[in-house]
Amino acid sequence: MTKRFSKRESRVGGGHRRRDFLEMDAELSAEKKKARDLRHSSWWKEKIAAGTCYYCGRTCKPDELTMDHKIPLSRGGTSEKINIVAACRECNSRKKYMMPTEWDEYLKLKKQTDGKK
Repeated sequence: MTKRFSKRESRVGGGHRRRDFLEMDAELSAEKKKARDLRHSSWWKEKIAAGTCYYCGRTCKPDELTMDHKIPLSRGGTSEKINIVAACRECNSRKKYMMPTEWDEYLKLKKQTDGKK
């Protein structure tokens, strides 16, 4: 006999999958809250006061730097200080959800294509 799911359960893939999804969503929310709290810490204020983008090394005004997770939250990263860096808006936007190795590969390919122009 086949178990029938409600429309809501079937959209997420069944009862146990829905529960897993809700747990992951709660964990993600908790990590985002930790990041928001860190944004108000003296540690973060010192980090952006240096005015340097972690990825490109450009000097920026502190208010132009954004908080980036080297290992994105969506890929299992956490909001621990070791995983958070100050990045210029351009680098943060380009990096999106890439892992550090993927970002390095992206930069390498970009450098090669820029050199061919």
